[in-house]
Amino acid sequence: MHVTAILLAAGKGLRLKSKISKPLIKIDSRPLIIYSLNTLSKHPYIKDIIVVANRRNLQDLRNNIKRFSIDKIKDVVLGGKKRQGSVINGLRAIDNHTDLVLIHDGVRPFIDRDIVSSVIKTAKLYGAAIVGVPVKATIKGVRCQVSGVRAKCYTVDKTFNRESLWEIQTPQVFKKDLILKAYNKFGDMDVTDDAMLVEKLGVKVRVVLGNYMNIKITTPEDLVIAETIAKNLMTDAKI
Repeated sequence: MHVTAILLAAGKGLRLKSKISKPLIKIDSRPLIIYSLNTLSKHPYIKDIIVVANRRNLQDLRNNIKRFSIDKIKDVVLGGKKRQGSVINGLRAIDNHTDLVLIHDGVRPFIDRDIVSSVIKTAKLYGAAIVGVPVKATIKGVRCQVSGVRAKCYTVDKTFNRESLWEIQTPQVFKKDLILKAYNKFGDMDVTDDAMLVEKLGVKVRVVLGNYMNIKITTPEDLVIAETIAKNLMTDAKI
C-alpha cells in the first residue's frame, strides 16, 4: 500500500494577522508545520510527502525541512489561489505508485500516529475516510438582519441536534482514483474540505474518531491553546 501525503501550507492566514507565514510560526521553538511533518514522515504507512507552499514561504519551508531532517519529502510545489487549487497542484505531483492520498492542513500540528493509522486503514477498506470529533457546544442557525445603518440584529433560526453533528478535521484519506475523479469533476466548486467533493460523487465517506487537540491554527487565540498543548505533549514524552 503506497500512501502519499499532501501537506497544505499555501494559505495566507489573514485572520492570524501575522507577518510570518502561518505554517512557520513557532510553537515551543518549532515551526507549526514541523509537528505534522514529523508525524507523517515517521509513519510506516506514509511512503512520500508533497508539501504545497506559496511564493512567500517556499524557500523557508525548504530550509526548515532540511534543518529538521524531515524524510520522505517527494516535492515542494506552489499552491493555487484557493485551497482547491493547492490540492490540485499537490495531486499533480503524485505518481503512478500511489494507492491512497492523505490530505492534511499544515496548520493542524497535533495529529498523532494512531489517528493517521486509523484513517488510512478505513480509507483502504471503504475508499474515503475523514477525521472528526463530536461537537461539544450547542449549535444554532442564526439569521442576520440589518437594523439601521450600522447595527445588526441576530435571531435564532434553528437549534440543531448536536448528537448528529461532528466537527471535521484533517487528515482526510481517499483512494487515488476517487479523489482525482472528484477534483476533475467538481474542483471548481467552492467547498470547505476535500470530502465534500467526494460526497458529490455519491460516495459514502466514513468518519474516524479524532482528537480534540487536533486544532487548526486560525486566530491568535489558537496560538495560546497550541502553546499549552505543545508543552503538555513534551511533558508526556519525558515521562
